[in-house]
Amino acid sequence: MMTLPQWLAAYDESHRHPFNIAMHKLCVPLIALSLLGMLMVLPGPLPWAWLAVLAGVAWYWRLSQQAALVMAVLSSLALLLLTLLQGAGLPLGYVSLLVFALAWAGQFMGHAREGKKPSFTQDLQFLLIGPLWTLRALWRRLGLIE
Repeated sequence: MMTLPQWLAAYDESHRHPFNIAMHKLCVPLIALSLLGMLMVLPGPLPWAWLAVLAGVAWYWRLSQQAALVMAVLSSLALLLLTLLQGAGLPLGYVSLLVFALAWAGQFMGHAREGKKPSFTQDLQFLLIGPLWTLRALWRRLGLIE
């Protein structure tokens, strides 16, 4: 299994153009938030959004306990925000679907400018690396990672 620095370095390879980087810093958080929003409105006996967060945090834990804890906190805050928006009457499913589609369009525009395929076409685990990569500059300033 690759280490977190190895995953981030591999992700860097197809994310060098400033436009692509900017699109990712905007769109990756929007994709994550909107995905959780869509999962929150799924019918059924299970809290799908919380289960997705737990699965993601477990995967992150194998890479870095610090990263897993930060992602657990951020994900919990995202779920709280989505719960408040849903309680305020926002049609969460429809808005989340729209944001999800627009954010992915932004991602693909960034990769078109970059001239490289998205990393997840090589390995779907890169879909979980994107949020860590997006937060890396902040984490460096806080001294959480090198």
